[in-house]
Amino acid sequence: MTYHTQFKRQFDDYAAEAGAALPPAARVRKDEALPSSSPPSTRLQFFVRLFSGVNKTLVLQADSTDTVLSVHRKIESITGIRTMTKSFGVPGIDQRLIYKGKQLQLEQTLAVCDVQQDASLQLVGRMRSTRHPLTWKLMSELIALISNSTEGRLIKKMLSKILTMTPKDETKSEEYLRIFIYSSVPAHLVKLYVSPSNSEFNNKDTADECIREFIKLCKKLLSDSIYAQCVHIVLEFCKLLRGAAGVDDALYGFCRSSLADIMDWYDADAMDVLPLQDSFPLVRELAARLSRTLELSMGSAEFVGLSCSDVHEFIEFMHPVRSALLCQKAFDCPFTFPLTEKGNSEAGSKRFVMHNYKEKIEGLHHIFCDLLDKLELCLEKLETRLGLKEKEKDEPNVLCWSQYLVILEALHRISKMYKGLEEGFWKRMRQRRVPLCFLIVKLSKRSRDYQWILENKEIVNFEIRRDFAMMMLREGSGKNEELYEMLIDRSHLLEESFEYIRHAGPRVLGRNLFLKFKNEEATGPGVVREWFYLVIQAIFNPQNALFVSCPKDCRRFFPNPASKVDPLHLEYFVFAGRMIALALLHKIQISIVFDRVFFLLLAGASDVGLFYFKLAGKNISLEDIKDADPYLYSSCKKILEMDPEMVDQDALGLTFVCEIEELGSRKVVELCPNGQDTVVNSENRNKYVNLLIQHRFVTSIAPQVTHFARGFADVITHPWLRRSFFRILDPEDLDSILHGSKSDISVEDWRAHTNYKGYKESDPQISWFWKIVSGMSAEQRKVLLFFWTSIKSLPVEGFGGLASKLYIYKTTDSYDCLPSSHTCFYQLCFPPYPSKDVMQKRLHIITQDHVGCSFGTM
Repeated sequence: MTYHTQFKRQFDDYAAEAGAALPPAARVRKDEALPSSSPPSTRLQFFVRLFSGVNKTLVLQADSTDTVLSVHRKIESITGIRTMTKSFGVPGIDQRLIYKGKQLQLEQTLAVCDVQQDASLQLVGRMRSTRHPLTWKLMSELIALISNSTEGRLIKKMLSKILTMTPKDETKSEEYLRIFIYSSVPAHLVKLYVSPSNSEFNNKDTADECIREFIKLCKKLLSDSIYAQCVHIVLEFCKLLRGAAGVDDALYGFCRSSLADIMDWYDADAMDVLPLQDSFPLVRELAARLSRTLELSMGSAEFVGLSCSDVHEFIEFMHPVRSALLCQKAFDCPFTFPLTEKGNSEAGSKRFVMHNYKEKIEGLHHIFCDLLDKLELCLEKLETRLGLKEKEKDEPNVLCWSQYLVILEALHRISKMYKGLEEGFWKRMRQRRVPLCFLIVKLSKRSRDYQWILENKEIVNFEIRRDFAMMMLREGSGKNEELYEMLIDRSHLLEESFEYIRHAGPRVLGRNLFLKFKNEEATGPGVVREWFYLVIQAIFNPQNALFVSCPKDCRRFFPNPASKVDPLHLEYFVFAGRMIALALLHKIQISIVFDRVFFLLLAGASDVGLFYFKLAGKNISLEDIKDADPYLYSSCKKILEMDPEMVDQDALGLTFVCEIEELGSRKVVELCPNGQDTVVNSENRNKYVNLLIQHRFVTSIAPQVTHFARGFADVITHPWLRRSFFRILDPEDLDSILHGSKSDISVEDWRAHTNYKGYKESDPQISWFWKIVSGMSAEQRKVLLFFWTSIKSLPVEGFGGLASKLYIYKTTDSYDCLPSSHTCFYQLCFPPYPSKDVMQKRLHIITQDHVGCSFGTM
């Protein structure tokens, strides 16, 4: 008895015991035999998916004239999985190779089995080992129904029944669902889909409805984790439909889209779920579709919108491709062209594997170049359109361009895989800065969406970086509509504010602030703005010893190394961090800025854990300290520029130590081990300068910066947003956000953004008012603005950056009354004074700093 006959009888015997008619694809036809003459041999590469306790894929090579039996032996030699029947001495553990839903017979050649280049085969255990004999029976009944039924309703009912019987246990369900593939149900449904219809029965519509309904029911009836296991079934439909109906077929498109949706359930780099041989063809065909659409857009007078579905699928299938290529060991990564192989190349199967990877690596590079070229031309077209938009009545419709940035993000990820490609990518993006900024402004909804662009932040302008930083603050603080109420005594402003903010939990800090000063009636946003300004001025007042100002710029501050004179100084730094973050969150300019060194330390601290920030090792250069300590900067420059011979003659008389003043006494600190005995010479002077700067601007203030960063992080509760906030900004950006406009207040801009209630712009009182304001000093204008709005520094855009316009109200008060204000609503109120002199005297009183900055209006 031949093995062929023995295998068939054993297979049929088991099916009879299970009460099941064998699935047609599992039957062995007696008329299948080797051809009398074989075609010329072709070298094939194909993939074998193992399901026999080992969930992995083999890459094999063989000649087309080789038999299936030789493939079995090759699998056994590689994996140790026994694939032979008892006629070969191993009873009851034989395996089957399945291709296109059919079992491959051992004596057939690969050519007879029509195994193609890059084909995917499955190695499946014999039915005797299955734990689901009734399932095989159900599949057989379903196949018979598909083959003979003239009513799709019964097929859909059976498909639904199969899903409802799916085991709840994930291990059992995976084996159960794979039987759906092994029994060739997908192959029969696809065969029905492409088979000719008759006048009474439309095969295509029936199969279309059944396949769509089955995939939808998978999501509806199965739990999330088990639904994710359906990836293999949907992938099987994709493979079969791609070959039978083509990539432009609507049902194939539906299955491919469903496959992308299932990939969302997996980690982004789940290459084991969708191996390279399955994912790369999908990426290649989707890239071709996107390329065609972009090409149409370039040649059309109007923009052709990209399909969101195509873009989403391209992104999803790109994840396993990237992961698979980056994990392979054959080539150096990042990849270079021509590709550099690791070590000595080997003959045989390994060389074939390397060739396969090489094709994919080069193919992905081609996809990158093609899509980037076309996207760049589309952005150029968009830039031209933006230049003409002022002449057009309608705002350009950005919806059709919404996918440009999504594709560019994917291309940016690809560029990191190839040496030198990322630099070229950013160079081309810089040339298209205008349309990129336009799209970001119009489309940004979450800060994370376009974080990849902001990694190269010079691509975008200050306004975009600022808007994203503010978006991070809002996202990081959470949504809390409750009020956090504070009652503050002005005479104990700093101490009482410290206690309120110190004891507030992170969730409380995200609330809206409601503040009232004791013995004052005023409340509302204007009072909150005044409170912020006054408290932060107190925090940064050098008399409180928390911060010191830069000698060259009194508005610029960094932590005071001697702050420990106050036992609570570190708690006050936490408080300071919270106040600065809250001021940013509430969009309040505070008229102070950080020194560059302080900013760099915060940017370095922001990428560490939730409650502890390590600053050691942060590199502060000599140029960074230029403003913070001009004397030390000048001294270090002289040391570095001195003639080497003079330095070596110990003309400096320096060793690796520095003197510090601590609590009124001087202390010598060694900058390195045995520093007191290490003389500074021409060879080590760079090291000496670096260690001196490191100690002065990192080590000595590390606790202060740590606690300030901790307080700042209490407001931005999301770790990712905390890490990104300072990275997204330049030091000059934070200056502009914190301090606002550095220019003197423009009276013309002020007047242009002021409306009137009760007055007309032509009234003499209004004319007098603006003439008086024009004659004020810069400081008087600031005080008047603060009296009017509780704002002393304007945003960088000037009055146009405020939340609303300003108002001047006409009152019926007597001429002896001073002007009043409602700072919450930006309202200044005064009666119709009889003369310019009277008005000037009244305004002079309120523009005195001690009056205008402590008025208690609402």
